[in-house]
Amino acid sequence: VRSSAASDVYKRQQINFPVSDLTSYQELIEQQGLNSQTNVISLDKIIVDSKLSERTGFSNSQQVWRVVRQRVVEGCASVVDIDYLDAKLIPQLNRDIAKHSIYDYLENHLNLSISHAFKEITIDNATEQDKILIDLGKDLHVVCIRSKVYLSNGKQFQFTESRHKLEKFKFVDYAKRHH
Repeated sequence: VRSSAASDVYKRQQINFPVSDLTSYQELIEQQGLNSQTNVISLDKIIVDSKLSERTGFSNSQQVWRVVRQRVVEGCASVVDIDYLDAKLIPQLNRDIAKHSIYDYLENHLNLSISHAFKEITIDNATEQDKILIDLGKDLHVVCIRSKVYLSNGKQFQFTESRHKLEKFKFVDYAKRHH
């Protein structure tokens, strides 16, 4: 039996992840006052093949940035973000930008207008990469959010696969009934 003090600490260390909002990780951490660190695992430019095209929505042979980042929340490696970004729209990208906030860079330096995303949330088997980059403990699964993100002109500029430690995240949404 957990004491209420222990469960309060546990609750406080969960991140409320708003499913319907398009919030950057950096914005989320700041809003919730959490101690977090981002480690850029890799950043490279790749050519989309047919398999990746099917998964991401980017066209075959398009150039994209692939960024893999590990998020350490309150000392626990809790998230791996794998981002694919249109290299035509984002000609320059470096580890420093990736470590801080890509959205801040896109909106405030490149003046891109980020509009909306289509998100799919699944419980997935942990991959070998997850086992290395996330403190899974005995968990065999992760929560996976896949998002196709669009600019206000309707052009897709990003596909993100965000892989989360199960116990660290609580997904919240505001649901409204349409009459």
